[in-house]
Amino acid sequence: MTATGPATVPVTAALALGDDALVISHRLGEWAGHAPVLEEEVALANIALDLLGQARVLLSLAGDEDELAYLREERAFRNLQLVEQPNGDFAHTIARQLYFSTYQQLLYDELATGTGPFAPLAAKAVKEVVYHRDHAEQWTLRLGDGTETSHERMQRACDVLWRFTGEMFQPVEGLDADLPALETRWLESVTDVLGRAGLTVPEGPRTGAWSAGAGRQGVHTEPFGRMLAEMQHLHRSHPGASW
Repeated sequence: MTATGPATVPVTAALALGDDALVISHRLGEWAGHAPVLEEEVALANIALDLLGQARVLLSLAGDEDELAYLREERAFRNLQLVEQPNGDFAHTIARQLYFSTYQQLLYDELATGTGPFAPLAAKAVKEVVYHRDHAEQWTLRLGDGTETSHERMQRACDVLWRFTGEMFQPVEGLDADLPALETRWLESVTDVLGRAGLTVPEGPRTGAWSAGAGRQGVHTEPFGRMLAEMQHLHRSHPGASW
């Protein structure tokens, strides 16, 4: 896919989707050397690389991808607060991935059928995201319907992250998608997976508080600042370097 440039692309939407993919890619990459088993280390790394590829295309539509990734300040990022949440234990990572990849698959499915600037990316990326969602779903089932400990950890992770999910369906300038309809389908899909895993759909609000709905406006949670400092450190330490 060739970038057409900011003049013909809804930049706000490109940044929002690109930042989502970039940030969660980095979070998944943090599992390198720490995943519970070798197979999962490879799987999470592959998912992270898929998302990084998406981020590069999306950010290049809005400007210079390296500058946008490595030189922006925290308040300039437009990613969902969900994707910046720390990995926690493995169940926490899986719950975050289930929530996000279900949303991303539904969104890309819709964008791929349109004629907008995101259609080519969505048509290609949705094939990757189907795998991401299936991976998260299978682990949700294994952990939820596993031991008492794995069940408790999976339920706790789902509960903790629930309040960050409403932001996915708030309007984004330039994003031509029926977000209320996507939200309905998302709830149906997540409810089905949690039910089959023997887990309870979390209660409580999914939007409202600034701490769970303002990432699109550049307001982020405390862990994001630490993650960003780590992600940008090398590039900022050697400005102008070529590799």
